[in-house]
Order: sequence, then structure tokens, then C-alpha cells
Amino acid sequence: MTYIGRFAPSPTGRLHFGSLLAATASYLQARSQQGQWLLRIEDLDPTREQAGATTTIIRTLALYGFEWDQPIVYQSQRQAFYAAALARLTPETYPCYCSRKQLQTSAQSGNFGFIYPGTCRFKPQDLTQPAAIRIKTPNQAICFHDQIQGRYCQNLAQELGDFVIRRADQIFAYQLAVVVDDAEQGITEIVRGSDLLDNTPRQLYLQQLLGYPMPSYAHIPIAINQLGQKLSKQTLAPTLPTAAKQLVATLCKALGLLGQAPLPATDYTSVNACWSWAIQNWNLNKIPKQLTYDQPLPD
Repeated sequence: MTYIGRFAPSPTGRLHFGSLLAATASYLQARSQQGQWLLRIEDLDPTREQAGATTTIIRTLALYGFEWDQPIVYQSQRQAFYAAALARLTPETYPCYCSRKQLQTSAQSGNFGFIYPGTCRFKPQDLTQPAAIRIKTPNQAICFHDQIQGRYCQNLAQELGDFVIRRADQIFAYQLAVVVDDAEQGITEIVRGSDLLDNTPRQLYLQQLLGYPMPSYAHIPIAINQLGQKLSKQTLAPTLPTAAKQLVATLCKALGLLGQAPLPATDYTSVNACWSWAIQNWNLNKIPKQLTYDQPLPD
């Protein structure tokens, strides 16, 4: 079976070094197995999208030498697929009229936010009110083996509660969209940051309900800033440098954090030469087996 991996950024801002780590790991895992690597733009929520971010993301990836093997997929163009999946899940869903303010007063706080107490599970439907759609969760452990983090288990009912798969504003939730897209694109393995590790049991559960195949998973450690925060657009992570003289050095820094021990950046004559070395020497088992890097990024 052909290996198919993917990188799926959201256009909420420019790419930062944490983005490069995830893109590099997923790209090398695919290329080292003569597989395909796909690019998907997760532009589900127009209220969070930054003008011009999609174009900048695509341009930056190209500058760093990434090559995708199929046309770019945009989630904003795939609403019909998500609606069809939602219809198939109807027996296990129900409308929820709870506001965030109500949940703050009624729901217990857990490791992943509020644990939904099932307030609306048995309420009659009210077509006059906007409603989110929640999926009923089983009171049992959902476990999988992550190729970097090892065995991971989560009881959705106890640790999260019934979760939203379509918001009250009619925007499909990330959890549903990503499962539908991964299945439709034939993704065989998902390499991404460990900040999404706790999302995986929800996605496995939806895959099971929809009869989709389960890809394998590998969650890399996430980089942090001087305050110990995850590098992100919300924590004002610096954008990736795009000057030609900085590309190889930045890529080598990413390879080093991924445990690959690249040659000094000056030994590579181009970005393509660096990629050629990285593909030949890639070893997923060398990635540090931890959720977060212990120290802030080196300058």
C-alpha cells in the first residue's frame, strides 16, 4: 500500500518554527518511504482566518523546498462531505443549546477543558434555538499506540464528555472535518505535534463510527518559547525566515531538534541538497520521546 502523509496548517497567520518541525517530520516520513505527501489548508473557520495567510503559507513551504503530490485541498470547499458524514452519525448525535457561560457554571473542569455533563442529551429538540451538534461518547477507554509517545488511552465520557462536531453557527468542528478528509485522501499515517495527541481518541472514535480505516500516528514534541509556552500564533511566535541565506540553516535547526544530527548548514550547497541528505538519513526512532522540548529554542 502506498504511504500517504499530509501537512494541514490553518491560515490563521504565517508559519513559525513549530510549523516547520511538524511539516519537516511529516514530509521526511513520507519521502523516506517513497510515499506521497499532501498539503491541506484547514480553513474551516473564516472568523479566525488572516487575510493573505493561505498564500503566504504556500509560498513559504515552496521556498523551503516542500513539494506536494496532489492538488491542495481546502476544507472550506468540502462542506458537502462533512454534512454527509454528519447525517450518517445522526443516531449518535443530539442538539445542544448550552452556552459557554452555562458550561462554566455547570460543568466540571478536566484536563482537556470542560467535561460536558450531558445537559442536553435527553432534551427535546427546539427548532427555534441555534444548536450545536454533539456526539455521544462511550464510557470506555480508547487506546492506540503512538510511534513516538507510546501507548495512549482516554475515556471520552469521563474525561471530555459528549463533544461538538458542528458548532451552533453551523461551522463543522475540526474533529469531524479532519477525520473525513484523512479518510477521503487515503492518509495512512499522521505525523503532527504532540499538542494534538489528546485529540486522537476523539478522531479514532469518529473513524470507528463512520467505518473509516485507522491511520497510524506519530506525535512529535512541540517547541516552546522563553516563557515555556507552545510556539503558536497566539503566543506571537516569530515567523519563519524566508531570506535565501537563512533557509538551509533554519531547516538544519529543525532536523537537529528532530534528532537527526544533520551536517553543518554550510556543508549543504542548497535546500535541495539538505533535503536529499535528510531523506536518506531519516529515522523516526531518533525523535525525542517526549511531549515538549525541555528548553526554549536556541537562537
